[in-house]
Amino acid sequence: MTTFRPIRVMLVDDHTMVRRGLATFLQISDNLELVGEADNGETAVKLCASILPDVILMDMVMPDMDGVTATRLIRQQFPTVQVIALTSFKEEGLVQSALQAGAIGYLLKDISADELARAIRAAHTGQTTLAPEVTQGLIHAATRPPVLGTDLTEREREVLALLVAGLNNTEIAEKLVVSPSTIKSHVSNILAKLDVTSRTEAAALAVRHHLVE
Repeated sequence: MTTFRPIRVMLVDDHTMVRRGLATFLQISDNLELVGEADNGETAVKLCASILPDVILMDMVMPDMDGVTATRLIRQQFPTVQVIALTSFKEEGLVQSALQAGAIGYLLKDISADELARAIRAAHTGQTTLAPEVTQGLIHAATRPPVLGTDLTEREREVLALLVAGLNNTEIAEKLVVSPSTIKSHVSNILAKLDVTSRTEAAALAVRHHLVE
């Protein structure tokens, strides 16, 4: 007869009442077992090393060490441990940071008990679960036109600033101690990225949109 080991879950949240509620939920859920609790990211990383849970429910906004940092450290040090972000915040930047840090899911705290249980089981098998609001935000971010100038490299910004100051390619090359051909290549990239056809247009656009200091 085959016996199934319960999914070992760790809770990380700085609010005691939230942890108590989640602990109660885990106690009454089939095949889920609470194996540890932490009230900040730093404690979570240390505790994870000793208990190696299967899945961690991780708050994102906590004192001392936030959930994103803790998630990144845990995923780097213990790649078999899956982390689900469980938070009240759905800002695009926080969602992207959590997923980039290695979180396999991003859920909001108003999730139902059944949905949370499914998400934990899915995470244990390597499947991602995202709150609907989070999915909509990621789609919106992916389809939104990029902010003008965000794809310029640091060197291209330096060249653009000197271009705005009225320097020609030779003068820019001398100032940056590179060859004129290198500057010519940078200028071509700048024009393409700003979708303009002349240095004058690029300079005007840079000033209008505050792309350079």
